Amino acid sequence: MLISIFAWVFRFGLFAGGNPGARLWMLVLSMIIYGMAFDFFNISGSLFVDRESDSTIRASAQGLFMIMTNGLGAFLGGMTSGWVVDHFTVNGVKEWTSIWLAFAGYALILGVIFPIVFRYRHDPEQATPGRA
Repeated sequence: MLISIFAWVFRFGLFAGGNPGARLWMLVLSMIIYGMAFDFFNISGSLFVDRESDSTIRASAQGLFMIMTNGLGAFLGGMTSGWVVDHFTVNGVKEWTSIWLAFAGYALILGVIFPIVFRYRHDPEQATPGRA
């Protein structure tokens, strides 16, 4: 999960510095990083839900995870990002570097807070038999 969070920091930083001209490579690299950021988040989150939820509610727990991240989370993220873009728009001109740095800063804050708040301790003794 932390790899995903810091991949988002890196991706937004690349957007802040990139442009369609001489720094096009930064935008292309950000697209590669996007795959890492998205996959690491969704796979690690799905694996955590799969391992930690009881088999009787596993499908519901996975559905809740998807609704919270790709439903409610995406909606709130879209609304909030619109406010950030509006904040950095003056006379109809968007200051994209500041916008992307704001998103990178937010992801960095989450990356610092996440390991402090989320204290998971793996117990191999409680692993479900027959599952890797």
